[in-house]
Amino acid sequence: MDTILDFPALLRLIGERSDAFRAAVAAAPDLDAQVPTCPEWTLFDLAQHIGEGRRRWAATVAAGPADAPPPASVWEGGAPRGREELSQWLAESTRLLLDALGQAGPDRGCWTWWGPQSPPTSGAVARHQLQQLAVHTYDAQLAAGTGATALPEEVALDGVEDFLFTCCATTAPWPHEPCVVDYHAGEGRSWRLALSAAGAHTTRLPAGGAQAGAGAAAFSALGTAGQLVLALYGRIPVSDLKVEGDVRIFEQLAAWEPEV
Repeated sequence: MDTILDFPALLRLIGERSDAFRAAVAAAPDLDAQVPTCPEWTLFDLAQHIGEGRRRWAATVAAGPADAPPPASVWEGGAPRGREELSQWLAESTRLLLDALGQAGPDRGCWTWWGPQSPPTSGAVARHQLQQLAVHTYDAQLAAGTGATALPEEVALDGVEDFLFTCCATTAPWPHEPCVVDYHAGEGRSWRLALSAAGAHTTRLPAGGAQAGAGAAAFSALGTAGQLVLALYGRIPVSDLKVEGDVRIFEQLAAWEPEV
């Protein structure tokens, strides 16, 4: 699987989304504000999640190939409450991640939770970390009350593909009738997710969304890449997209928790 963004671009954009996340936190009138898209968290909880998560993946990448992630004692520490200290801690968390990724390069192996369509490499970690930062920056902007900005186009296009190849792909059997689901980004890219007893498998569709020998999709969704990412992560309702077919399939996908 080829990524849409190369490794240097992923690292650059991780830094940019990290800056945007910190800016949203700094602009918030109250760190105890509830995050509308993650209602179980306050903005401070979200900031702690971002910082600890980047430190965890920095340690995971630095450890190289492994059968399990590093213990929590390596990366857990808690976020400071002071505004300036929190911003510095978040910046340091991102620096640790970028340093680990830069030293490893894109092809070094490391522990990952996903499979089978995304490789267990630092390059795949960088790709997914960018999406985590992008979506949670959207969350932070909503919580801060500053107005959430659209995901950058290049980030969002890679985000649709990352979600479908990393979060959806599995060999666990689909517990419903076999079907295919198509996703069409208004920027000109399309993907097909095939669901069956063999699991879930994603392929790219050629321009125009047609594929020789492929039947009609049971459900399809069209929107900007940014809208697709936000819908896939449950940040906006599927009704915000242009949809065709049985919307219950999308709801079944959202509720599906296959055993890895």
